[in-house]
This record gives sequence, C-alpha cells and structure tokens, in this order.
Amino acid sequence: MNTFDQNRLIELARAVLKTESEAIMRLDQRIDDSFVRACRFILACSGRTVVIGMGKSGHIGGKLAATLASTGTPSFFVHPGEASHGDLGMITSGDVVIALSNSGETDEVIALLPMIKRLEIPLIAFTGNRNSTLAREASVVIDVSVDKEACPLGLAPTASTTATLAMGDALAIALLEARGFSSDDFALAHPGGTLGRRLLLHVADIMHTGDAIPVVTGETLLADTLVEMSAKGLGTTAVVDNQHKVCGIYTDGDLRRTLDRDIDIKRTMVAEVISGHCKTITADKLAAEALAMMEHYKINALLVVDEDNNLVGILNMHDLLRARVV
Repeated sequence: MNTFDQNRLIELARAVLKTESEAIMRLDQRIDDSFVRACRFILACSGRTVVIGMGKSGHIGGKLAATLASTGTPSFFVHPGEASHGDLGMITSGDVVIALSNSGETDEVIALLPMIKRLEIPLIAFTGNRNSTLAREASVVIDVSVDKEACPLGLAPTASTTATLAMGDALAIALLEARGFSSDDFALAHPGGTLGRRLLLHVADIMHTGDAIPVVTGETLLADTLVEMSAKGLGTTAVVDNQHKVCGIYTDGDLRRTLDRDIDIKRTMVAEVISGHCKTITADKLAAEALAMMEHYKINALLVVDEDNNLVGILNMHDLLRARVV
C-alpha cells in the first residue's frame, strides 16, 4: 500500500467521524415536546415497549430494545417481516410501539400500521421523513433526519443509523432517570456480567473469615508472626489487641523493610514495627469499593471490621481477581 492510499484511508475515516458527529450534534435541537410526549407514552405504558424496524434500522431497533430493557423499561424487538406472519400476536393492547424507518415508507413497517391502529396503542416514529406515511400515522414523531450519509455514495445507512442510535440512547436514559432507576436496579438486570458483579458483590461475600484470617496480637514475636503469615498464605496478617480490636496490619512489604533495619525477629514484637494506622472496610460495603480503596492507597489487602473496630475478616487483591471484580 503506497503513501497516497494510506492518507486517503485516514482522510475517509475522519470524514465519516466528522459527518456522523455533526449528525448527532444536530439532534440537540430536536429534544422538544415530541420527545417529552414519547417519554410520557412509555412511562404510562402498562405493558411492554415494542420496537420494530427493518434492515439496518432493525439492528438499531434491537439495540434500542435491549438498552430500554436493561435500564428499567420492559422492552423487546419484533421483526416486521415476521410480525406479518404471526409475531404480531406479541403486541398487545397495553403496549407502546416504537417504529424505526429513515424513509418512513418501509413496506414491512407500513403493513403493520393498520393492526397497531386497531389495538389503539401509541405509535412512536423514529424517522428522517416527517412527511412520510409512518410520520402521518404516528402518535408522536421523533425527527432523526440527517443532512447526508457518511457513505461517499450517499447510499449506505451510516449517519442516519448513528443518529437513530443516539436518539434511542437519549430516550432510554431520560426514562431511566424518570423512573428513578438505581445502580442496584441496574445490577439486578445484569447479574451475570462484570457490571453485575461489581454492583451486587459485597465484601462479606468474598472475604476470609474465622480460622482463615491471619491474626496475631501486638505482643507476638516477629518470628511467630511470619509463621502465621506463611500458614494462612495471604502475605499479610492482622494485628489485634487483647479485645480483638484492630491495631494494625503487617505485610510482606513490612517484612522487607524490617529486615533492612537488621532487627532480630526472634526478640522483637510485631507491635514495635507496625504502623498504628491501616486501612479497614466493613463487610457490608461493595467489593467494588474495596477495589477502589486498594487502588487509591496502592495496597493489596484490607482488614474487615465491624462498627466497633473488631476484626471480622480480611480481603486481598487476589480475592477480587478470583471474584472477577477487577
């Protein structure tokens, strides 16, 4: 590939991004009463939000339905071609329909309009043609028109599908906020993914407890402290007082610093070499919060305490890795 070809590829790619970003920016002026009415139709819906679209609009519609469903608006996608052959039965009188068609004249979509009208349910049109059949029959029209496609031929749906996708996201997030949809709600809708694990998993779910906790008192000799650290295999140990309240933590890094000081580990108590300050967390906190603390303070372990500073567990970075919180 010669230099000219490389430059031309870069030029074309940048032109596409410029065209599509400009198309999205123009949508800002179309967030108006029609957008609000569309939101109100969906918020008042007692059934499901059904999204329909053909071709590239169908792909965007599938994504819109998935985004709505995962952000608190029960939704699913119906292929217009299949709807004419039985799948129309998936749409009921309590639903709302969002129809996507840039031209507003897609045959498979237009063919469904009489049945949607018969059900007397709201029809929200995402179209680039406000004078189309779809726009005339819709309860509310969301204008997603673009000045031009990013395709040099002006044929392939590019800027138009990007604009529709962006407007769909705007609708979904507006509805999310209106419903008071929380991070906990989001986690419940994503229990199997990384997002769900980060939002649902608590420190109590993955921390080491009971005999698995490496723990010594401040009067324990360093030599015996190292035995405890090795036995429990976490590279650290909690240091507590006689009431089991946390006094500090002793880590592999502390050990290296201790040896640099030429200290006799058989005669020195661990209380003499630990810092009295260590980071702790409670068991009810999210594992993601524990991760954030470790990253912020550049540490590999956290002691888990109750409200009275009693030691109840220990958590390290490997635990977070195994739980796939990281």
